[in-house]
Amino acid sequence: MFATHRVFVFITILIVGACLGVPSFAQDLVPAPDRRADEGVGPFDQLVIKDCIVIDGTGAPPRGPVNVLIKQNRIEKISSGKIPEDVDHVIEAVGMYLLPGFVDMHAHLGSLQKAPEAEYCYKLWMAHGVTTVRGVPLNGNNEWVIKEKDRSAKNEIVAPRIVNYQRPPGNLKTAEEARQWVEAAPGQGIEGLKLGAYRPEIMQALLREAERLRLGSVAHLAQTGVAHMDAMDAARMGLGTVTHYYGHFEALLKDHVVQPWPTDYNYNNEQDRFGQVARLWDKIHPPGSPEWKAYLEEHLELGTVFDPTMTIYSAGRDLMRARRAEWHDQYTLPSLMQFFEPSRKNHGSYWFDWTTEDEVAWRNFYHVWMQLINDYKKMGGRVTTGADSGFIYDTYGFGYIEELELLQEAGFHPLEVIQCATMNGAKTIFDPKRKSIEFGVIQPGLLADMFLIEENPLQNLKVLYGHGALRLNDETGEPGRVGGVRWTIKDGVVYDAKQLLADVAAMVEAQKKAPPPAEASEAQKEASEEPEPAKPEAGENKQENDKTEEPDVEPSKPDKDQR
Repeated sequence: MFATHRVFVFITILIVGACLGVPSFAQDLVPAPDRRADEGVGPFDQLVIKDCIVIDGTGAPPRGPVNVLIKQNRIEKISSGKIPEDVDHVIEAVGMYLLPGFVDMHAHLGSLQKAPEAEYCYKLWMAHGVTTVRGVPLNGNNEWVIKEKDRSAKNEIVAPRIVNYQRPPGNLKTAEEARQWVEAAPGQGIEGLKLGAYRPEIMQALLREAERLRLGSVAHLAQTGVAHMDAMDAARMGLGTVTHYYGHFEALLKDHVVQPWPTDYNYNNEQDRFGQVARLWDKIHPPGSPEWKAYLEEHLELGTVFDPTMTIYSAGRDLMRARRAEWHDQYTLPSLMQFFEPSRKNHGSYWFDWTTEDEVAWRNFYHVWMQLINDYKKMGGRVTTGADSGFIYDTYGFGYIEELELLQEAGFHPLEVIQCATMNGAKTIFDPKRKSIEFGVIQPGLLADMFLIEENPLQNLKVLYGHGALRLNDETGEPGRVGGVRWTIKDGVVYDAKQLLADVAAMVEAQKKAPPPAEASEAQKEASEEPEPAKPEAGENKQENDKTEEPDVEPSKPDKDQR
């Protein structure tokens, strides 16, 4: 019944999309369904996670076995003593590792075209231990986001906590217009600004007003404006976070003040846009040079946060690997996979004629980019983790774990990686509010956002992938899968992460079984329209001719346990 209903829901979405034409980012996304009675247990008056090994997110080494007592949705106590006799629920966690919930600092949901149901993204995040997402924006419809944020806060849906950053209008003409927009933002439930490379006077007005109102800020300093607003320009004006790589390399150019583009370059040709940016790797002041060190030292003094999102561009280094990632078949929606494939219409699907030369350029670019990030970390700069999933063969949840692997490749110790993914993200969310963190570390008094895993992620970050890591079983001589998050706890509610992942697999399978849009439209028409009874011919039995054909599967109204 569940699978049949899933197919019907997807058919309906396809038909609506076909009627509306190309969907907007916000208009067609289906909100998450109400949380079912069998989805998650708690919060409890007293919950104990018994005999676990804690990696607390601060950078401290693992310790255990310990018992973690949770009251309602907050951590009450961490100890090695006896557990209270009157606890409501105990999770036996011998040999399991307890970590703070991950914070994805660069999150977008899908769209009708690629991932039409928010539930798909939410469950992939939660299944990978991501208990907070900073939407930049999560969805361009602010009212829609506010409703989902509120439902998540009340645990009415299975979803991470939602932090709501929104974009100011792109057509701001004056500094006064910019100030007015920011001034109205808190009243609309906006917690921070996602900025582009605005003109200096407008950027300054946006950032000054945001700081005054205790709003956060993050910027994607695109090539169209980076000539007048690179990462250092923006940081000096008060920008909180630089996301991606845009603006860093341009601020370090050695022999030019703008990137020396090919003369036939066209930004709107995305292979030009994403192919040529990698050619910056050898046009900047080299790593370790006085200019390189001065650049990072000034960011450190200004308190700039680097949120690199290396995962979202990693396909450029090896397109074949990204297209054939082993999770795609079971966990990437066919519609999302189709969106990823080469297309001049879909953003980030720029593989029109991707060459070995392009991949070599990206590998060289990553070598320098990773050194920039690691050098900043080594001098005390804050680095966070964001995935920007939903583009460029980057599937939700799985892409986030790949970001952790890429930080280790850049030179981060696994404990530093976990720190970036937990405490650093939390601090970056709460610092603009002038508040102490509420999550991101396993310590008494903080919110019970955490997850349990049966393998040691410090030994191998790959065990954090939902489908686990490949390991040879020496007893059987056969390879098998180990790891994957076992329990995700958000706000004191305990979720079976394996079941969340199974729900996603069912969504993918249902979409595979759904007919193409044209066939779906015809099937829906036949199923929903009541055929008019044929008039009996003279001399024929009227009762016999009043019979009408029924559709093979009649759509039924979903009960409370169905979507």
